[in-house]
Amino acid sequence: MRTLVLNAGYEPLAVVSFKRAVVLVLNSKATVILSDIDHPVHSASGTYERPSVIVLTRYVKIPRARLVPVSRRGILRRDGQRCCYCGHTATTIDHVLPKSRGGDESWENLVACCLGCNNKKSDRTPGEMGWSMRFNPRIPHHTAWMARGLESAEPQWGEYLAPLAA
Repeated sequence: MRTLVLNAGYEPLAVVSFKRAVVLVLNSKATVILSDIDHPVHSASGTYERPSVIVLTRYVKIPRARLVPVSRRGILRRDGQRCCYCGHTATTIDHVLPKSRGGDESWENLVACCLGCNNKKSDRTPGEMGWSMRFNPRIPHHTAWMARGLESAEPQWGEYLAPLAA
């Protein structure tokens, strides 16, 4: 069982094990906002609710200069698993400016792409193909991208992550 940790300002910070969450709560460093009542935690001194979402009692400053590392998983997540060119389900990554022409491994040059479009495009640019891109690729800046473990969020965390989707 995993627990979503929110900063004192209610922005997501990380996903931790429920054991770590219980320690934070018992040390008065966090407060339980949402708990899993179906699976309580039993100890020698009592029974506790298993935390699903906790909020820290003190604000933790997040360095804004911290860059989000480029990864295949990150590109697919940023683009919603959709091909930048046709909108179908994407399973590959494409360099907008091909590597053979000096294209780099950056958030701005990588997009999610379906296998068919990736094979057709080959080592050409979208302009040379007469294609338009459905969006301009950018580096993600949201706090959710800096929070560890949010790639596979639990369903009950939805209301705490909903403002990030907007």
